[in-house]
Amino acid sequence: MFNRLLDHLEEWLISALMAAATLVAFTAVAMRYTTGSGISWAQELTIYLFIWMAKFGAAYGVRTGIHIGVDFVVNAANPAIKRILIISAMSLGVTFTSVIAFFGARWVIFIYGTGQVSPDLEWPMWIIYLAIPLGSSLMCYRFVQAMIFFLKTGQLHSHYHGTADTFEEEQKALP
Repeated sequence: MFNRLLDHLEEWLISALMAAATLVAFTAVAMRYTTGSGISWAQELTIYLFIWMAKFGAAYGVRTGIHIGVDFVVNAANPAIKRILIISAMSLGVTFTSVIAFFGARWVIFIYGTGQVSPDLEWPMWIIYLAIPLGSSLMCYRFVQAMIFFLKTGQLHSHYHGTADTFEEEQKALP
């Protein structure tokens, strides 16, 4: 139940941020070409929206199996080594994202104490930087989910809807 709610929240948030960034950018360009004056804060807001979208989009990528990865060595390995490589890679993903979340949270606390605001929007910068610990924490959670799924089933999440790659199927397909 929690995971399904989190999945929907994540998808809604990514979609809303992407739509908002697109709308702000389009409106700013349209105003610049029709009225000769743009929206001074549009570029800054668009950048912040895309930063938030990218952080949560990376977590979505881990959840759905579309996050970037170099699997040449993994695919060339025999099944026993492949399992070790996959578990190692996921463990490194968990470690890296948890470290980024931890230090991101420390950074947010530090920035909060400085009272810094963004140049055009004059928003508190700690709110903007909050994308780092929140997005990294969600990504860490998604790596843990993927690793548990792999340990239980021997399968990796696949970006092909309705399928999952297994070592056995992959080995049969190799020449």
